[in-house]
Amino acid sequence: MSMEKKIPKSVLAVMFVSVLSVCQTVPANELAKKEQWEYASTTPDGKYPELVTYTLGKMTGANNSNLPKGETYENNAYTRYLREYFNIQNKDVFEEKDDQYNVSVSVAMSSDNLPDLMLVGSIEDLRQLVALDLIEDLTKSYENCLTDRIKDIYASYGEGIIDGVTFDGKIMAIPETNIDDGPNLLWLRRDWMDKLGLESPKTIEDAETIVQAFIEKDPGENGEGKTVGFVCDPELSGECGYSSEYLMDIVFAANGAYPKQWIEDENGEVSYGSVLPQAKDALAKLKSMYERNILDQNFLLRTSVNNIELITKGLCGSFFGPWWAANNPLMEAIAANPDAVWEPFLIQTDDDGSTSYYSQNPTYKYVVVRKGYEHPEIACKIINGLFDYVRYDGTYNSEFEEYYQNNVDPTARPLAINVDYSYALTKCYHELTDVLSGKKEPEDLDLLEYSYYRSCKAYLDNTDSATPEEWAAYTSRITACSLLADAKTNKVESLYFDETETMGTQWWKLRKMEKEYYLQIVTGERDIDAFDEFVTKWYENGGETITQEVREAVH
Repeated sequence: MSMEKKIPKSVLAVMFVSVLSVCQTVPANELAKKEQWEYASTTPDGKYPELVTYTLGKMTGANNSNLPKGETYENNAYTRYLREYFNIQNKDVFEEKDDQYNVSVSVAMSSDNLPDLMLVGSIEDLRQLVALDLIEDLTKSYENCLTDRIKDIYASYGEGIIDGVTFDGKIMAIPETNIDDGPNLLWLRRDWMDKLGLESPKTIEDAETIVQAFIEKDPGENGEGKTVGFVCDPELSGECGYSSEYLMDIVFAANGAYPKQWIEDENGEVSYGSVLPQAKDALAKLKSMYERNILDQNFLLRTSVNNIELITKGLCGSFFGPWWAANNPLMEAIAANPDAVWEPFLIQTDDDGSTSYYSQNPTYKYVVVRKGYEHPEIACKIINGLFDYVRYDGTYNSEFEEYYQNNVDPTARPLAINVDYSYALTKCYHELTDVLSGKKEPEDLDLLEYSYYRSCKAYLDNTDSATPEEWAAYTSRITACSLLADAKTNKVESLYFDETETMGTQWWKLRKMEKEYYLQIVTGERDIDAFDEFVTKWYENGGETITQEVREAVH
């Protein structure tokens, strides 16, 4: 008789189901290595079974992006988190900031020697990379490896943001998002205003009166002729949106003008704002401001660094800038002079008391992956990690909180971009005010909001001895954002951000001519009627063709 005992079929069935159930719940790190690689490369959160090192063209920031001492762009809180969560690590083949970064990108493109991942800062570069077949199709990575939240974020900008990186039905890049900053604000030295008994401004004319008083009555005690008027960028107006400082967009808007934007004109046609009659009126206003010293007499010679120096040294008490100007340059200005009181004001541009501003390009930086790279999905995973899991799901450590509180620049991230909802600014403001007012608990905030809350709370608890960082957090996130959240605004839609065929050869010439005429008119080198000459030349030298191409593209 056999010593083996037969196992009843019913028991075998139960055992089979149990084993099957166990297999179905085995965590990824216990699966066969091949399956682990497959899971990691086709899911938003899958972790690679072995370290994946990718080469990176790294866009950096000033002062090592304010990283803590000893940390680098390859070893910081962001890279350590990505290594722990996904088992990925960047190896930077070049690290550059600003224009030098774009030069390095151009060199990499021309030599056909791209890093595995990099950012490109223009749609023209993206088109060239696609045309030369140098970058990967990211369609499957986008579909399989981006989280639903990140896809929702992109959806908040409308279909255009993804359509803009789609070529022949293929998604060829992952775009950065450019959140709605609202109109620029007027930043003024409130202590100077109080010293002179000046009231808060509501209109451009009010602002002119205040700045003229700053210059003539010298409340900063700089000495006769040393206080300058509005510092101003030689570009005069923005191109991609209201996310730049020292621009005169509000002055243009007060005259119904939106230069550098393709907008709907009075006849319902798509037209270029720089050549419309309203722009002439705005230039006449700026010309008048320059003649009266209300506009800095040396603005053509100034760089952004020079403007910051004027503000920090107390030689200038007025400029236009976004809500975040409290962080840069004013945090430095407050540190240099704690007695200075800077305050933002929203200027009305329309007769009904509202403020008009143009909508901005939803993206102007793109993440691309080298053609042939084995793990193109890494681009999506980095975005998931930094802009979903860390920001919203709480998968972070205290290092990130310290980064936000210590003003570590976003360029410290491997990908120096931001991906957030189009309405992120007002969302954050309402969340913060709800907690500060006791309607919600601090624990209800996401990581970024919580770090701002701590700084704002510290400022409110001890206003007189608050640090410049605490002042900047409260002034930007509460004081400035309250103006935007409660404002009566009118967004003028910019209708075209792409490039037509004729733009490829003629646009740079037209832009050069536009800048020359605009600056020469403002500074008095040309009469205001030279604007009409500019418009005629603009249409004759390719503008007419480009306008028709844009209209066809929009409609």
